[in-house]
Amino acid sequence: MPGTDLTRLRAAITAFFALDGFVFAGWVVRIPDIKHQTHASAGALGLALLGVSAGAVLTMTLTGRLCRRYGSHPVTVVCMVVLALSVALPPLTHSAAALGAVLLLFGAGYGGVNVAFNTAAVDLVAALRRPVMPGFHAAFSLGGMAGASLGGLVAGAVSPVWHLSGLTLIGLLVTGVAGRTLLRHEPPVPQERVLPETGGGARPADGRTRGLVVVFGLIALCTAYGEGAMADWGALHLQQDLAASSGSAAAGYACFALAMTAGRLTGTALLERLGRARTVIAGGTTAAAGMLLGSLAPSVWAALLGFAVTGLGLANLFPVAVERAGALAGASGVAVASTLGYGGMLLGPPAIGLMADRFSLPVALTSVAVLAAVAAAVGVSTRRVMSG
Repeated sequence: MPGTDLTRLRAAITAFFALDGFVFAGWVVRIPDIKHQTHASAGALGLALLGVSAGAVLTMTLTGRLCRRYGSHPVTVVCMVVLALSVALPPLTHSAAALGAVLLLFGAGYGGVNVAFNTAAVDLVAALRRPVMPGFHAAFSLGGMAGASLGGLVAGAVSPVWHLSGLTLIGLLVTGVAGRTLLRHEPPVPQERVLPETGGGARPADGRTRGLVVVFGLIALCTAYGEGAMADWGALHLQQDLAASSGSAAAGYACFALAMTAGRLTGTALLERLGRARTVIAGGTTAAAGMLLGSLAPSVWAALLGFAVTGLGLANLFPVAVERAGALAGASGVAVASTLGYGGMLLGPPAIGLMADRFSLPVALTSVAVLAAVAAAVGVSTRRVMSG
C-alpha cells in the first residue's frame, strides 16, 4: 500500500479513537442529570449502568469474529454509528429499567468499536513497521478530556437531550468523513504475515498462541484495574484519608489522566528507544512505585505526585498488550485482550471497595501497585515474544 494511503488510514483510525473517547466522556458527565430524570436510587442507577459493561463484554468476542469475516474497517464504521446513535437515547428514558436497556445497546457499540478499531490499528502498526499504537490510545485520552471539558461547560446551560443529541450529530459527521477512508481501503497486511490457514493478519491459533494472548490480556487487565481504581477511588482517598479540599481531591484523577496522556503521546519514541519488553517492565515498575507513594504518602502533594507517576507508568502497557495480542492472533487476539482489560476495569472499583471495608482504603489501593508489578513480571517472562 502506498505511503500516502497508510498516512490517510492512520489519520482516520486516530479520528475514531478520539471520537470514541469524546462520545463516552460526554455521556459520563451527564449521568447525574440522567439519574435525576429517571428518579433512580443509587442502587437502581448502579444496576442500570451495568448495562454498559454487559453490552461491551458480550459484544467484544462477537466483534472479533465479525472482523475476521467482514474486515475491521467496515465493522469499525458500523459499530461507531451504533455508538453515536445510542448515546442520544438515555435522556429519552424515564425509568431505571429503560435506561439499563438503552445502555446495553450503548455498551454494545462501545465494546464493538473498541475491538474493531484496535484490530485496524494493529494491522496498520505492522504495515508501518513502527510502534505507533500508543498514539492511537493517546487520541482516545485526548478525546475523553475534550468530551468531559465540553460537557462540564454546557451542563448548566444545555439539557441532556440537546447535549447528547449534539454528540450523535458530531459522531455521525466524523464517522462519515473518517469512515470513507476506511471503507475505501482494505486493512494492510505485510507479506510476512499472510498465512493461508488464517487468510492473513495472524498466525494459526495453536495452544501456545492462545496462551500467550491470554498472558498479554493479563497485562491489559492489570493496567485497566489501575485506571478504574484511580477514577473511582483516587479522589475519595485524598479527601477522606489526607483531608484534601474538594478541588485538590478532584486534581488527583486529573494528574493521573494528564500524565497517562503525556506518556502515550511520547510512547512511540519510548518504544523505539527501549523496545516493547523493556517498556512494559519499566512501565509496570514505575507504576508500582508511583502507586505505593500515592496510596501511602502522608501528604496531599506527595500523593498527587504518586498518582502522576502511576499514570506515566501505566500509559503504554495497554497499547502494547493489545498490539501484541493482535499480532499473534488477529482480531480474536484483540477481542480477548480487550475483554480481559475491560474486565479489569470492572473488577477494580468493587474489589478495592471490599478491601477498604476489611482493611483501609490506602491499603486497598496498594493492590494497584501489586498488579502493576505483576504486569512488569509478565513483561520479564515474555520478553522474547514481546520483542516480536
